[in-house]
Amino acid sequence: MLAVATVLALGSTTRVQAEAQLLIEAATGKVLHAENATYPWYPASVTKLMTAYTTLRAIKEGRLSFNTLLMVSRNAAAQQPTKMGFKVGTKVTVDNAMKMLMVKSANDIAVTIAEGVGGSLAGFADMMNANARRLGMTQSNFVNPNGLPAENHVTSARDLGILARALIKEFPEADTYWHIHSIRYGNRVMHNYNSLIDRYPGADGMKTGFICASGYNVVASATRNGRRLIAIVLGSYSGAVRAQKAAALLERGFNGGGLSWLTPSLGTVDALAPIDAQPPNLREEMCGGHRRKAPSEDNNEEDNTATGTTASGDNGSAHAFMLSSLKPAAGKFVLGPPVDSEPPVVVFTGPADHPDPVQTASKPSKKKKRTVKHSKSAKSKVTSAAK
Repeated sequence: MLAVATVLALGSTTRVQAEAQLLIEAATGKVLHAENATYPWYPASVTKLMTAYTTLRAIKEGRLSFNTLLMVSRNAAAQQPTKMGFKVGTKVTVDNAMKMLMVKSANDIAVTIAEGVGGSLAGFADMMNANARRLGMTQSNFVNPNGLPAENHVTSARDLGILARALIKEFPEADTYWHIHSIRYGNRVMHNYNSLIDRYPGADGMKTGFICASGYNVVASATRNGRRLIAIVLGSYSGAVRAQKAAALLERGFNGGGLSWLTPSLGTVDALAPIDAQPPNLREEMCGGHRRKAPSEDNNEEDNTATGTTASGDNGSAHAFMLSSLKPAAGKFVLGPPVDSEPPVVVFTGPADHPDPVQTASKPSKKKKRTVKHSKSAKSKVTSAAK
């Protein structure tokens, strides 16, 4: 027991240092809670919030519209999952691309947007970084539009809070993109990886992400009585845990107003002082051998978040026991089962006034069974041997 307690204590210390949390008011930027919020972090698919911001900025500047057609290139089609899987040459409107980006977290669509808006991935990354500097996101550097692993692709909870506020304030007409419950393409229905949508009262955004190095991340927003809060959790052990922790932060913000005068002021999110450090690499903890079914290296969000359970595949080791103790305790912020409050939003390829027929995934050809023909002499030998 003493040995286990020691492991738990050491592991707990490591986990506190390897997780970031931030809770802010959307309207004012006031910080309600901050924990490791100014440490650099690998954003994973939360990157797509900046992809969306850069696209919406280009629309606002008149360089394209929501009906502009973007073409899926060979490079886009070759991206790792998760993705829509469209054929090279397929065209999709900016509006449909945004819906696929935010709900399906489609990496191929992120590249399609980047190439269509920025001319190239490098050109779009320059636009992303220019926007980051203009917003005061001093800890961010973007290399790609989808958040797939890249050494110099970093941000922080602080910077993500600044970005989330900018999306809400600058583009109120695009607010529905952040809280679409699900989309339908043909017979395929794809649910939002942000499991707070329709499971936490008032949830209305925004984006999740995962790679092995970052852990499970989420930027979540919710509104009650006209007050909107933004909760950011980086480095959770599973999708279910990150949703619970984000819900706990939001609940704390909505229900703790009466005692706010007892807590010292933390200022505003843009005033938080950045920390000069290397982002933590959680690869071994998130995708190491202690997990019976480790997540894949790419932006793999498939971890049963819809049911509120984890697919961590923990074994009975002290390490797994320690990690399970870090999951939030049951309480009123625990998420309920998913509820389809509205039908899926239909998405399509092709122009808005003349959509393409639905593409169907090609089925792999069945291999024919090889049959071995025996000669009469061989057959007689087998028969006589069987006798």
